[in-house]
Amino acid sequence: MSENRSHVFERLPATSGEREVEGRPSREAVVEFWIDRYGLPEDAFDGHTFWEKGAGKVWAFAADLPAPAEVEALGMTFLRTRQEHWKPTTDGVQRFGREATRNVVVLEEDEARRFLAGETQDLPRWDGDWGYLIVAHEIAGDREPIGVGLYLYDELRSQVPKGRRREF
Repeated sequence: MSENRSHVFERLPATSGEREVEGRPSREAVVEFWIDRYGLPEDAFDGHTFWEKGAGKVWAFAADLPAPAEVEALGMTFLRTRQEHWKPTTDGVQRFGREATRNVVVLEEDEARRFLAGETQDLPRWDGDWGYLIVAHEIAGDREPIGVGLYLYDELRSQVPKGRRREF
């Protein structure tokens, strides 16, 4: 087996059977995660390639390149793997979360403001799965994903990165 090279973008293998680096997720597993956890349609990622740089940082790129790619950035960070629970990124949720049909919590205006400010808040009305949720707010009649929340014990914990938090 090959080793993970932390400074190089390596394309995810199509299936786990094609894996050359231990622990690297496959494209198939990544797509299945989004379909199973968030109810995205199977074609949501058509035209995108997935890459790992570092251990567990998966990037989505809306094109293709020869692999490996020795560049600083490629597309957007999309998913964190190689931990107990995979975690979608804020960018990944904002880009693909509109099509989600499961594990999406829609916040009222005051709740959305608090979420964007990075606050943890009680949310006992959620009766869905625990774990990482897509957090959305209705804007102009459309549900707009705003980030990732961690829901545990009737509490929604904002996962908005510190540098992107805003108070309105």
